[in-house]
Amino acid sequence: MSLRNPYGDFEITDPQAMRALAHPVRLAALSYLQKNGPATATQLSEHVGASPSVTSWHLRHLANFGLVSDGPPPEGVADKRQRWWQAVARGFRFEMPDTPEGAEAGRLLRAELISQALDYAQQWLVESEPHLDPLWSRTAGSSNTLVSLTLAEAEAVENAIEELLAPYVQRAEQDRPADAHPVRMIRLSLPEATT
Repeated sequence: MSLRNPYGDFEITDPQAMRALAHPVRLAALSYLQKNGPATATQLSEHVGASPSVTSWHLRHLANFGLVSDGPPPEGVADKRQRWWQAVARGFRFEMPDTPEGAEAGRLLRAELISQALDYAQQWLVESEPHLDPLWSRTAGSSNTLVSLTLAEAEAVENAIEELLAPYVQRAEQDRPADAHPVRMIRLSLPEATT
């Protein structure tokens, strides 16, 4: 397992794929499939804010870059004519490309990821947090810490966090303790400009 990818995430290296995934509907569709498993375009449409036909078009676009594929229908689904989609990996990652065009595509994707993460956090505050058991509510981590790091130290911190989380990310459902609770880990590391 790569230290740079301990979760086995889909690695995006093509700037065109980054630009494609930076679209809000595509990123929302992929996020839904990663969290909830296979779905049809019709099922996804209500979660991504687009019609079923538009959602289907976006899913085909994601499939061109290998991010989604045809998925098996759930057990008990009689209508085999429906097209089911699935995410090819539990998550994805990318490194900022070093070409101007690639860096622009990476910035677009990063901006949409941050936008959707902030939306998710706001939605959590309104819809989930008020209904949590107080013990779980207290485990919600919120911090804003400024540290001074070298480039090597910043990479070491990032690798240590991923290594720490990897066993929990990779744990099979049947191996999860009965009292395990889903916890969304949203992590932003934002180096500040020094000039």
